[in-house]
Formats: sequence, structure tokens, C-alpha cells
Amino acid sequence: MDKFRVYRLREADRKVVAGFEQSTIDELDPGEVTIRVAYSGVNYKDALAATGAGRIIRRFPCVGGIDLAGTVVESSDARFAKGDAVLATSYDIGVAHDGGYGEYARIKADWVVPMPKAMSLFDAMALGTAGFTAGLAVVRMEHEGLRPGGGPVAVTGATGGVGSIAVDILAGLGHHVVAITGKAAESDYLTGLGANEVKLRSSIDLTQIKPLDKATWAGAVDNLGGEMLAWLASTMAIGAPLAAVGLAASMNLNTTVAPFILRGVSLLGVDSVNCLMAQRQAVWQRLATDMRPRHLAQLTRTIPFDDLPRVFDDFIQARVRGRIVVDMAA
Repeated sequence: MDKFRVYRLREADRKVVAGFEQSTIDELDPGEVTIRVAYSGVNYKDALAATGAGRIIRRFPCVGGIDLAGTVVESSDARFAKGDAVLATSYDIGVAHDGGYGEYARIKADWVVPMPKAMSLFDAMALGTAGFTAGLAVVRMEHEGLRPGGGPVAVTGATGGVGSIAVDILAGLGHHVVAITGKAAESDYLTGLGANEVKLRSSIDLTQIKPLDKATWAGAVDNLGGEMLAWLASTMAIGAPLAAVGLAASMNLNTTVAPFILRGVSLLGVDSVNCLMAQRQAVWQRLATDMRPRHLAQLTRTIPFDDLPRVFDDFIQARVRGRIVVDMAA
């Protein structure tokens, strides 16, 4: 097979140096499934890895990109055949195993998800890790009793990839969604995704968080961590689930046990990286059916592979809303 382009991350003088290179299949990390990549995506994690702003990469050199969707061109595993549409996210992909920022990828079969029949390659990456994380959060909250009509459900960091898709999914399932954001200018965007209300982060006093505050939320998806997560815990309704999915503000959590022992609040950790394959496939099936976001077009921007390096700083500077899909053929 001829050489093809990859976006590879290397280390020089203890700094990340990333750029386009030519590669062959044999130069990629080993794996049972070789995939012609049609689309990848850009996540905050990808931006941290490619810029060195976060200690994400565990092995250099490494082809970046924690998400990919494409068509199998070769497989030594009986679960996959040439021509199968597949997707892969998480595990070591893009951080310790060559990832989706290449025209071809070679992935371990245990990491590959068969494409749900109702989902296109493009839609899989319009969702990507962000959509899977949002879907996994909703599934875990439903397991803890979240049902439509039970009260308002909060989503923090609502303009980001996970937040945008969580708003869309929850609204589509019939929940009253309150989108919490620091970006007043994005109110129309959020209501367009289905949010019933938009609450500005500046309206919340995070300097005076009580052990227990007014019981408000029937459920919540938090992308921020830190004080926002502590405030949410103090304002959850009795028996309500609170899904922690991110740390955009802080990885620290200073709270009390009061919400958990006096209101029975469930704090749910959402780990999209190590989620077991059976649950992973079940969530992707729901993302293709009853949890399918209704506004993927509105929350997605597509860029050609050539433009990939230009968007990383937008993530670091919080200038991105929704999802960015990378068209590997463009």
C-alpha cells in the first residue's frame, strides 16, 4: 500500500512537536483491524495532547486522534470483515496507540465497535467521544431513576461537545433541560438544541456553597468539576443522580457528605475510556435510535484534514462550541 498522511505527535526538548507526516501501514502500531478512516473528530483531550497543554500522551511518537470512523480494509479477527463500517474511541487510541488522525488506522479488534445500522460514518464522528460520554451519562442516570417529568435537569458547560449533545439528548427524551453556561451570547444556540432554560454561570454564587441548598435538580450532567460540581451536589433533589463527566474548571471537589446521606444523591463517575464493550455497544445503539440527537447539523462543524492544527488553540481558549468533525478525504 502506498504511503498516506498522518498527524503524528513527537517530543523534542521535552515539548510536544506535532505535524503531518507520510506513513505506511507497517509503521503503525499493531492491531487486528486495519481501517480506512473516513472521519475523525477533535476533542478537548486531542487539543491538550497536540499542544502539550496537558500531559495526555503516554508514548511518543504517536498518531493523534482519540476518535475514528471508517471502513475495514483488512482484519485477522473473525468479528470484522473487509467492507464493514466501524468506529473506535477511547482506550489507548491517540494517546498510547496510533489514533484517528491518519488516512488509515490499525486498531486492536477489542477496541472496535460495529457501526449501528441507523448511523452513518459522519454521524458517528459528529458524536465521537463527546457524544458517547453524554450518552453514557444519561444511561447511568436513567439506571439511578431519572425519568422525564421528574423535574429540571441541569447541564453545565453546555456549549461544549459533551454539553451540547447532553442538552440535545435529554430534551429529545422529554426532560426539562436547564443549560448552564458562562457564554450569554450562546443562549439562542442552546435553546435551539432544546434547552428549556439557559442559566448564566455568573448568576450562581460559588463563593458561598451550603452543605445543603434548595433541592432543585432531578438530575445533572457536570462538565466542570470544582465549585460547580459542589454546588450542584448541594442543590440536587432527593434521590437525584449527578453525573460527573469532566474537569474543565477543576479536578478538585470540596463538598460535604450531606447531599449523599441526607438526600440520597448519587454521584456517578462517567468513564468513557474504560467502559466495558458490552455497555459501549449498547450506548452506541441508543445513540443511533431513541437517544439520537436531533440537531447534529447545528452543533457540528466540519473541517478538512489540512485544517486540523488550526483548531487546537480554539479548544484551549474555550472558543469552540459543539463538535468539530475532521473529513480525512477533504
